[in-house]
Amino acid sequence: MYTLTNIDQYHFPSGPDSETYVLEAHRTAAGLATVSSDQALSLFDPSRVGSGPLASLRTDHGNVTTMRAFDAATGVVCTAGEDGSVGVWDLRAGASARVARFRAGQASILSMACSPSTQTIAVGTELENHAASIHLWDVRSTPSPKATYSEVHSDDITSLAFHPTRPQILISGSTDGLASVHDTSVPDEDELTVQTLNHNASIHDAAFLNDTEVFALSHDECFAVWDVAEERVGGDAIKDFGDLRKVLGCQYVANVVTKVDGSGAILGAGAQDKQNFELIFLSKAANNEWALDLDNRVVLPGSHGSEIVRSFCFFDDEQVVFTTGEDGNVKAWRAG
Repeated sequence: MYTLTNIDQYHFPSGPDSETYVLEAHRTAAGLATVSSDQALSLFDPSRVGSGPLASLRTDHGNVTTMRAFDAATGVVCTAGEDGSVGVWDLRAGASARVARFRAGQASILSMACSPSTQTIAVGTELENHAASIHLWDVRSTPSPKATYSEVHSDDITSLAFHPTRPQILISGSTDGLASVHDTSVPDEDELTVQTLNHNASIHDAAFLNDTEVFALSHDECFAVWDVAEERVGGDAIKDFGDLRKVLGCQYVANVVTKVDGSGAILGAGAQDKQNFELIFLSKAANNEWALDLDNRVVLPGSHGSEIVRSFCFFDDEQVVFTTGEDGNVKAWRAG
């Protein structure tokens, strides 16, 4: 077990009726980007978060629901929200950071994935008028719709992620309990879905761990891994961890960050009653089976107090972990 120390933090001002929630944080070349419930996209210098945002930009989505790094290496991020709109921001550009804005549809956007290699943004919507849709947009120069799929899920689409090396492949997760793998190069929606995985619970997060294996995490913290290689067409998980609240002794899992080298992922698990948040590594054991490394968990004592941690991200070169929470704080953590 390893313990990190809180070395810096910034508190967003509270709203008139409630605390400001810091919803997400992502690493970019321009700095640490966050979105918060006061509808702000903020950029921080990761070496001095406590000094406050370098820039604070109004997102204008009604309520902002999600953010993704479009191209972290160039400081371009995307935000989306309740009114069905998407904003594309170049965080190096200061006050004129928003370089594009478009409306994918009328329904609230709940999930988003970005593919810089194909200049594509995918967004997933909540169920409205008996349909939950995935919209694909090309964001080169003037954003334009590429495709809309409205029959792949029967409820809110809560998670989207592109394949790490084949950007035409997309995985979606929904509150209908399904995680589905799609080949977006197929024009016919009836032939779009390559595999459907039944997690039997509303899905909070789903993504590729590597070229052939995916995970799904449910809203009631059940976690499993599937092999979706072409030769494995069965729907059974190759590793079902069950309820992580029992496995990890936590109350919730904030999110799962996959490793870019395909070696696994890091799960962020919290317990409000213990004022504790931990990072647990998922990797393959000696028997080539996926396992959680419970002996080498990383502990962030005190966490965000009794409030929920909404996200975490890493600045590996600086060996700093950042967390955001419903207490209105962005916190920086480092070993020692």
